[in-house]
Amino acid sequence: MKTTLHSLVLVLFIFGLNAFAQEEKPDVLPQPVGGIEQILKNVVYPKSAKDSGIEGKVLIKAVVDAKGNVIKTEVEKSVNKDLDEAAIDAIKKTKFTPALKDKKAVKAEIVIPIMFRLS
Repeated sequence: MKTTLHSLVLVLFIFGLNAFAQEEKPDVLPQPVGGIEQILKNVVYPKSAKDSGIEGKVLIKAVVDAKGNVIKTEVEKSVNKDLDEAAIDAIKKTKFTPALKDKKAVKAEIVIPIMFRLS
């Protein structure tokens, strides 16, 4: 994560499922390989947002395929276009363990909140 003394990015996970991503709820949800820290490493607080003092929580819906790749993203809750794009970029750069249903890897949808906070 690129940061200065005046910025802080927090990533909190709230995983949600949506019926269109899979027919049945998986037994195990996708998890970022390397944990939350891996997403943190990929987040870059946009200079434009820093300069404007923009903070907030962006919710990104991501579809993770059976190989653990993020194949689709959508902004569920927007704060600012630049923060939305930074959150999407960080999630797309992150590899996930796939969801499991009956011990088989399956496609699943998760919602990932990323909090941008200036400090």
